Amino acid sequence: MRNYVFHLLAVVFFFFAASVYAQDGKTVSVGVLSSAQIVEQMERHDQAQLASLQRYRALRHYTAVYRGLSKTIMAEMELEVDYDVSSGKSFRVFSQSGSQMLCRMVLNRAVDSEKEASLNRSATALTTANYRFRLVGSENLAGRTAYILDVEPIAPSKFLFRGRIWVDAADFAVAKMEVQPAKNPSFWISRTLIHHTNAETNGFWLPEHNRSEAKVLIGGTAVLTIDYGKYEVAAKGSLPGIALERP
Repeated sequence: MRNYVFHLLAVVFFFFAASVYAQDGKTVSVGVLSSAQIVEQMERHDQAQLASLQRYRALRHYTAVYRGLSKTIMAEMELEVDYDVSSGKSFRVFSQSGSQMLCRMVLNRAVDSEKEASLNRSATALTTANYRFRLVGSENLAGRTAYILDVEPIAPSKFLFRGRIWVDAADFAVAKMEVQPAKNPSFWISRTLIHHTNAETNGFWLPEHNRSEAKVLIGGTAVLTIDYGKYEVAAKGSLPGIALERP
């Protein structure tokens, strides 16, 4: 069962790799909009960023912790991710430590899942093709106004999610998500919660932090956290080279 929990965390991360929103950071007027108008702007800006973002590089830190059966085990991994518009994402692991089982079953699979998901964005993207949206309000988020939308998948795929997203009212970027999988991967999993944040870097909204927690009916809790690190970004028309130093 413990192996299944480790596998679940990799599955949980899979749809985040595909559905985390990428925006172009252009400023628009803040006003009273319908959910359909907000989602239309989200999709428009997502396409704009895809067209203008040429390359980025960042150092990430992954941590997996399993608490249960009277013991706690953990593993950590540091890697560099390099995105290029012509070739997609590539990953280079600098270090791994802790439980070899966690490294193999959770951390390495999470990276493999992101590679796979990046090749099929349309199937898991946060769009009207995959989700229904309902505007429930707005609030101040990190000093900026954000629309709050409830999201419900059109089909209960295990690679989609349901819950709540916060959409920046100026840039129409998804700034925060609090969701759970649309389809429970197993009877033995009583609850899976995902908290994810994005942040603006040089006009682009990119992943900042992710925490995915799975509770098992008999067996404890497994948690995967990802700190996405500092980005070096190259936009269309800028120099192709990126110099990134490890801390």
